[in-house]
Amino acid sequence: MQNVELRSDQTAELAETFGLLADPTRLSIVVVCMEREIPAGDIADKLDLSASLVSHHLRLLRAARMLRAERRGKQVFYSMADACVRDVLKTMINHLFIHEHGGTDEPHEGDD
Repeated sequence: MQNVELRSDQTAELAETFGLLADPTRLSIVVVCMEREIPAGDIADKLDLSASLVSHHLRLLRAARMLRAERRGKQVFYSMADACVRDVLKTMINHLFIHEHGGTDEPHEGDD
């Protein structure tokens, strides 16, 4: 992997983005939206949260360009804005909960 250098403003923006996902409610909302478009009301029902709380978090997630919204009649459907966040989350879910850890902290060949 090539070395990545970020300016301080880029580091701050990246930290803010990860900070949005550090909130369990927002992370749950993003996970619900990972694989399909879903109306805001269904998100609230699925997570057993108030519509106003979900709406507040959806605004933040849209502003961060993690989710996109599409109005269809009286409902607004939410989905991942693009595959980037979905891919990062799937990688982390796989890392933490799915694949077997080899029990070693030794770096693999090619890791720096």
